[in-house]
Amino acid sequence: MICRIKGILTEKNKNTAVVEKNGFFYQIDIPETVYRNLSEIGQPVEFTIYHYFNMTKNKAIPVLIGFTEELEKEFFEKFISVSGVGPKAALRAFDKPIPLIAKAIEDADISFLTDLAGIGKQRARQIIAYLQGKVGRFALLKSQPEEERREDFAKKEIAEEAKQILKRLQYKTKEIEQMIKKAFAQNPEIDSSEILLNQIYKQKKNNEAVHG
Repeated sequence: MICRIKGILTEKNKNTAVVEKNGFFYQIDIPETVYRNLSEIGQPVEFTIYHYFNMTKNKAIPVLIGFTEELEKEFFEKFISVSGVGPKAALRAFDKPIPLIAKAIEDADISFLTDLAGIGKQRARQIIAYLQGKVGRFALLKSQPEEERREDFAKKEIAEEAKQILKRLQYKTKEIEQMIKKAFAQNPEIDSSEILLNQIYKQKKNNEAVHG
C-alpha cells in the first residue's frame, strides 16, 4: 500500500497531479484546495496518499488521492465515513480549505456546507449529525484568509502562463523565475500575464540601458 510519494511535480490541474520518481510517473487525484497550494511544475513535491480501489464490473482500478498534510488525509477519511459520501464525492466537495469545512461541521453551519460542490441540504445534515463533535481538531489547521489565498492562487496562474510563453521564446527556467520574481516585487498589482510580460520587458530594457 502506498502511503507517501515524494518526487518532482511534472503536471498539475484542478483534479490531478503527476509526480515523477526514479523514472516512474504517478498520477494522483487531488482536491481543489490542495491544487491551490501546489508548488510550481518542475519543483519537488510530497503527497500523503489515501489509496483505494475503484471497482468496476471487470476490474479494480487503483486510485491515489494526495494531500499535503497527514491531518488533511485523516479529515478526508472522517468525511467519507459518512454514509453516502464516497472518495469521489469528497474530492469534489473539498473546494474550500479543510479547517473551514471542519469548523462548519462543528458549528452546524448548513449554509457553508451546501456551498461545497455536490453537497445538498440533506447531505449537509447527515455530515453534521455524524461528525459534529469529532472534527474540532481539524479546524485548528492553519489556513490563509480566503482573500489572500485567492490572490496567491491568481498570481501562480499568471506566473505559469508567462512561464510557458517565455519558455517558447527560449529563455531558461532559472532566468524566467528570476524575471518573474523581480517583476512582482516591482509591481505587486500585476493581475494578468500580459501585464507581467510587459513588466519583464521594461526590466530587461532598463537593464540593457544601464549596461549598454
